[in-house]
Amino acid sequence: MLTEKEILNLIDEDMTSEKKRLAGIGQKYYEGEHDILNYQIYYYDADGRLQLDRFKSNIRISHPFFTELVDQQVQYMLSGDGNIIKSDIPELQTELDDYFNDDFYSEVYELLIGTISKGFEYMYAVTDKDGKTRFECADSMGVVEVRAKDTDDGCQYFIFWYIDRIDKGQKKIKRIQVWDAEKVYFYVSVDSGKIEPDNCAVVGDKLQNFRYHTIFTDDKGKQYGKGFGFIPFWRLDNGKKQFSGLKPIKSLIDDYDLMACSLSNNLQDFTDALYVVSGFQGSNLDEMIQNIKAKKHIGVDNGGTVDIKTVDIPYQARQTKLDLDEKNIYRFGMGFNSAQLGDGNITNVVIKSRYALLDLKCNKLEIRLKQFFRKLLEVVLAEINENNETDYQMKDVYFEFEREVMTNAQDNALIEKTDAEKQQIQINTLLSLANVLDSETIIQAICEILDIDYEEIKDKLPKDETGETENIEQELNNIVPDDTPDKGGGLNEPTTA
Repeated sequence: MLTEKEILNLIDEDMTSEKKRLAGIGQKYYEGEHDILNYQIYYYDADGRLQLDRFKSNIRISHPFFTELVDQQVQYMLSGDGNIIKSDIPELQTELDDYFNDDFYSEVYELLIGTISKGFEYMYAVTDKDGKTRFECADSMGVVEVRAKDTDDGCQYFIFWYIDRIDKGQKKIKRIQVWDAEKVYFYVSVDSGKIEPDNCAVVGDKLQNFRYHTIFTDDKGKQYGKGFGFIPFWRLDNGKKQFSGLKPIKSLIDDYDLMACSLSNNLQDFTDALYVVSGFQGSNLDEMIQNIKAKKHIGVDNGGTVDIKTVDIPYQARQTKLDLDEKNIYRFGMGFNSAQLGDGNITNVVIKSRYALLDLKCNKLEIRLKQFFRKLLEVVLAEINENNETDYQMKDVYFEFEREVMTNAQDNALIEKTDAEKQQIQINTLLSLANVLDSETIIQAICEILDIDYEEIKDKLPKDETGETENIEQELNNIVPDDTPDKGGGLNEPTTA
């Protein structure tokens, strides 16, 4: 088992690693903390020394494009009916719904945000009061993978730490968990000082600083525990190299921040006009400035003049650069630009084309998310089979991502109208063959067109004295008009949004 000193050293080394440094930059940009907030303006004085300019305007504004791109991808990934893990076996689907419910997908939401913004994120398993396995998201900035050797594939320990609260005197209370294949150990640290065991685990009537992964209570009220046999931590990566989604667009966002803030600084610095005064009647320059501000007049001699100079700010070039940066941020960030203007012909094809890059980005992440879900599913299926004495397999479960895309209501209405006209023509063609084909064949064909289950209605069809179905043409003419489609009601009238 790791000692307190080893735990502290491992946490400190991990926090200063290059991997966590890059992940921290992605997290800051997602939270709107851009490099522009640390921007300073300098100048060289008369002696050639570099000095901080404390008087010139230095407006610093972050433009959180990355926040929009991350939230956009996560929402698009989890759109649809909200249920991704499915089975065609009703009994198994009921069990899966209990595990993969709204609470689970809420954790998946946080998992995806961390994965895209930081490059990787974790989930770990816990046991609820009913003894069922649940999954929670773990902030990757506080997870340390500990291997016996750097070349080992598997981890010997997982260290998970987080700031529980800030106590009186701004003291940070840090909770630390050390996970192995059987147990989890609890520690606490105040202000990143000495690590001490945290007796917060309730086992029976005792408090101790460790417990097994799962705790069970028998019929006599006695508690006992067991481990999973592995460390229940899983990592979702945003690509093989675990790079943040910020990497390809960080320089573009920084350039946009700089251009926008420089324009604001120019506007701020040149709001006042310049007064060129000649022949001033007075000896005090401060008095002249006060007269301009307060009395709006200046005294000059007979040959004196006052010339007001204004400065034209070259904003057109900056505006063009801002537009170009914005376009490239969405292009290389592979997102959907909702502010993009078109030619007014916004059809479903045009809308779908604007989602092309976002679809491509989500497809890459979807493959990894399916692999990740299968790891969680192994634990869940094993628990379901053990509790219910069943033998469900991985092949009994599938994943379905249904991404919702905004559509043109007019296009949708036109498509529905076309489909209705197509159905009408097909039915009329079948009715014209009523004297050639038998009634049952025609009814089955019409049921397929109208998406009706023939087996459910065949016993409800009217019968004549010989037990045969009555003349199909006479019966269906009351339902389906025999004339050609028009712009009136019936099947030709689509439902418009």
